[in-house]
Amino acid sequence: MKKKKLTVAVTGLNAIDNPGPGVPVIRALHEAESFDVRIIGLSYETLEPGIYMHNLIEKSYQIPFPSAGTDTLMERIKYIHSIERLDVVIPNFDAELYSFIKLQDKLKSLGINTFLPTLEQFEERHKVNLNKFGEKYNMHVPKSEPVYTFGEIQQVMKDFDWPVLVKGKYYDAGIAYNFDQIALYFNKISAKWGVPVIIQEFIHGTEFNVTGLGDGKGNTIGAVPMRKQYITDKGKAWGGISITDEKLLELTREFVAKTNWRGPFELELMKSKNNEFYLLEINPRIPAWIYLAVGAGQNIPEALVKLAMGEDVAPFKSYMAGKMFIRFSWDMIVDLKEFETISTYGEL
Repeated sequence: MKKKKLTVAVTGLNAIDNPGPGVPVIRALHEAESFDVRIIGLSYETLEPGIYMHNLIEKSYQIPFPSAGTDTLMERIKYIHSIERLDVVIPNFDAELYSFIKLQDKLKSLGINTFLPTLEQFEERHKVNLNKFGEKYNMHVPKSEPVYTFGEIQQVMKDFDWPVLVKGKYYDAGIAYNFDQIALYFNKISAKWGVPVIIQEFIHGTEFNVTGLGDGKGNTIGAVPMRKQYITDKGKAWGGISITDEKLLELTREFVAKTNWRGPFELELMKSKNNEFYLLEINPRIPAWIYLAVGAGQNIPEALVKLAMGEDVAPFKSYMAGKMFIRFSWDMIVDLKEFETISTYGEL
């Protein structure tokens, strides 16, 4: 039987040392068994490599930065939709999710489907709200405090032991062992992402990540945990391995059930020396290492698209442990005319 063909727009086409999830999401969708796909790339910068990956992406359009507001974004999406007739949009950056969540009803009225967390879910899992989240859902989280000005740090640090994590509200983090290092990270992170900057208790142990998908009704559709094998100086996984840990999977299912999580997610956890899992972060979107989950037997992006289209999706029953991903870089050769086209017209 001929498979239906869907047109799916995907953001996150950057693939630098802190890569976006877009390219691996697109690879996963091209491997979907239940539908064929036509991919439209949505970019913010003209040098995002995914724009020029013509074997993966049919056409790319620039969209306005989140700071431009929801009205500007909606007008741009309307224009793109008038040409491409989008079925689904998958946003992959934390900073853009608020806009897409606010617009999802308007997008739906045009026939563009999404499957995103609710605004309440998005807000309560913020790093600045993590302590309250842990109390509400009875989950172990490290102590953390938001800092809005550099002058607050001295007072806040009276409640912490060294070292501490200094984290941006969206991205970036560093381990600080003294006040000079806190000052360095605070200035760097706040200049890039704004305030607050979060001071978080440092938990000694082994870091784990879980990518998953919730159906919004308390059911876990998919979940694959991994342990980082190689980490960049930005703390990003450049290699990892899928693992089996029933306690970790149970914690993930508990997170989805208690929050009725809707959409994709990534949990960042630290397993302490006492074998307790501490929830460090909840990322409300697909992670950049999602292709490991596909390789391990769970095509989470495919399931996400089906949920967005209103289909019933059965939970994945298993995955393969011992599958590894190793990132690498390569040089694409691109005609200058293509760069000029996307820079001038915002389309390629």
